[in-house]
Amino acid sequence: MTVVEEIPVGPDARVYAEGWQSWSPTTWSAAGDAAHRPEHAWQHLMRFRPGVDVAADAVQGEGLLVVDPGDGRPVRTLGALDATTTVPTLRATWRDGHVVVTRHRTDAGGGTDADGTVTTWTDPTPGAALAAFGDRLGAAAGARRSDAAPRVWCTWYRYFEDVTAADVLENLRALDAQDLPVDVVQVDDGWSLGTGEWTRPRPGFGSLPDVVAAIRDTGRRAGIWLAPFVVGVGSDVARTHPDWLVGPAGHNWGQDLAGLDLTHPGVRGYLTDVLAGLRGLGIDYAKLDFLYAGAVPGRRHDDVTPVAAYRSGLALVREVLGEDAYLLGCGAPILPSVGLVDAMRVSPDTFHEGGEDGSQGLRGRMSLTARAWQHGRLWTTDPDCLVARPSFALRREWAEVVLAAPGLRSFSDRVAELDDWGRACVRRLLTEVVS
Repeated sequence: MTVVEEIPVGPDARVYAEGWQSWSPTTWSAAGDAAHRPEHAWQHLMRFRPGVDVAADAVQGEGLLVVDPGDGRPVRTLGALDATTTVPTLRATWRDGHVVVTRHRTDAGGGTDADGTVTTWTDPTPGAALAAFGDRLGAAAGARRSDAAPRVWCTWYRYFEDVTAADVLENLRALDAQDLPVDVVQVDDGWSLGTGEWTRPRPGFGSLPDVVAAIRDTGRRAGIWLAPFVVGVGSDVARTHPDWLVGPAGHNWGQDLAGLDLTHPGVRGYLTDVLAGLRGLGIDYAKLDFLYAGAVPGRRHDDVTPVAAYRSGLALVREVLGEDAYLLGCGAPILPSVGLVDAMRVSPDTFHEGGEDGSQGLRGRMSLTARAWQHGRLWTTDPDCLVARPSFALRREWAEVVLAAPGLRSFSDRVAELDDWGRACVRRLLTEVVS
């Protein structure tokens, strides 16, 4: 632990702490607020930073803390403007009228210089501080910015892993019949056998090439969901190539997960073949999910940091899919992804399977609101899909959040199940621009 600064503050002081990845809690906190911590080991792996302890008595940020003294004094920013090899872990603790910021070692396996570099400066307001950090990091990392956010129809929140080619084709026809201005039709999880089996489409889905061709025939972009940096430990890839695995990456799809070694020649060849095959079908929009797995701690073929390994893998995806491909990161390390993806999910999923009625609440609202400053500076933000069908009890509350958020305009309903309110809400989402 190294003390970075001791900042005088008033009783109304707040600290902004950037989470490690898309699904990590990110918000402003005041003295006495409960720290966001994982309840289970798998949550640490999948929602926080693997290999780094989560503080119980401090506000913890991965690469960025902003301290607002709350009494009119300048706002202090402490952040990493180079996240290509390391990202420092920063903690803020209230102590005797000060916020004490410390830097903690984050050597989670591989490489050197694990502490990273922290740059500090002041701005007049919290909004100006976050904007300045975004502008500076975006410029340094070559952020990919776009004037127009894609308008997307996604299969996930209606069909989940049971989606079929017929479902996609039905909704493709309905989009035209309803004259809904959608640019991208994205087939989410469920088209393949599962993580680690990307070369083997799920038999119950149908023909992916036919679906892609049909989407492109309407003049829209064909999108696909992938989790390219993670495999299930029971998958053919994991069993056949145990030397490709780095370390634990959580649990999903009914099995434990492991991160792939993105520096291993075999892994890079495997990813190249899979991605080139998808691009060959005409897919040029990819939602890249569970990307945090590429930066889990562990030994790798090359002696590089987990962050450097992650970026090498993401750069490979960009190279194979092409500069003109649109890449959306999800479950992705935030700062290390800048310059390599076009858009970034800035919150956890709205709900999981079983929460279609709204019983799981609005899980993403806190972080997507806090991260609005990233839009247009680091990438196009993705607030997640609007769900507007009558069976989603929180649809009006969620619509208020999504409609007000900048970034991607996406929805995930069976078009035929929308009522008048739902159709009007979707049309508003697709036609209004939020900056």
